[in-house]
Amino acid sequence: MSPLFSQLLIPFIIAMFLAVTMGGSGTAPAFSAAYGANVVRKSIIPGLFGIMVFVGAIVAGKGTATTMGKGLLAPEMMTFSTVSIILFSVAISLLIANLAGIPQSTSQATVLAVVAPALYFQELNTEKLFMEIIPTWFILPVISFFISLFLGKYIYRPMRRRGYTMSRAYNQNLKPVWDGIILIMSMYVAFSIGANNVANAAGPIASMTANELKISIDTNFTLIMILSTLIVAPSFGIGSSIFGHKVVQNTGKEIVLFGKFEAVIIAFVSSSLLLSASLIKGIPTSLVQLNVASILGIGVAKLGPKNIFKKTEVKKFFLMWIIAPTIAFLLSLLLTWLTDIYLN
Repeated sequence: MSPLFSQLLIPFIIAMFLAVTMGGSGTAPAFSAAYGANVVRKSIIPGLFGIMVFVGAIVAGKGTATTMGKGLLAPEMMTFSTVSIILFSVAISLLIANLAGIPQSTSQATVLAVVAPALYFQELNTEKLFMEIIPTWFILPVISFFISLFLGKYIYRPMRRRGYTMSRAYNQNLKPVWDGIILIMSMYVAFSIGANNVANAAGPIASMTANELKISIDTNFTLIMILSTLIVAPSFGIGSSIFGHKVVQNTGKEIVLFGKFEAVIIAFVSSSLLLSASLIKGIPTSLVQLNVASILGIGVAKLGPKNIFKKTEVKKFFLMWIIAPTIAFLLSLLLTWLTDIYLN
């Protein structure tokens, strides 16, 4: 085995491990609504999820991969050691979240893991981070919440009063239609995850590969990104089969019980906002948070704010959303510092 192959192999193995953890975390926003509405069995979720993630990454993942590969940290700084540190730090933080059964933002953890060495080497693209990425993190969940609240209050509730969304004899004729729509929406969410989240691993890997092979990243980034995606994306399905059940159970059953119409709203709103962020600006953002914000919007429309925000799972989500990215940042910064001292 050549030294170059060995050097490339290690980050790819770490990237696949990261993809496994991302697959576990990403299963919840993709299929929790459908699972909560009793539309899909948990046994077939990993297969559907993995296929749609792969398609989304290949079709619409270039923008976000470019941001993660060379938008925050200069691509020539994406060395073997730096990329390994970034991916390992994110994987550990997401593993902790998955073990806790809390769906986590892979994008936020990855961005902060990239920011750590960028700050250490004073190469951070502050404009991209503070003018585009961070504002998107705060704005999109708020939009997701209020759109879902509006739809729940002014469309769902009137339809429910008329009997169009309740399990009545009249509505049994519409059951196959509703089941088909919610399944399509869940697959649409998984497609959006592929467009955004696969780049968290594939972007840094693509830049590192170009550096190690000493080829132009500007002319070959797309090809390398596709090759990286072909290796990384299937691991999402593996992660879904390992960790997916617990996070789907937490999100789909323990916040609020969904009807089919509510599930369609949740899936459509959250995935459309994420896909827009991926295609328009290539912004790595959190589908998990968009999804939970949409769930909360629907929950408030159904149960009122006091009932929904007192739920234990909601509090656990907010706490873990702070802890996991912080762990990724601090671990990445520590390992960058130790590696720099050791190598120099």
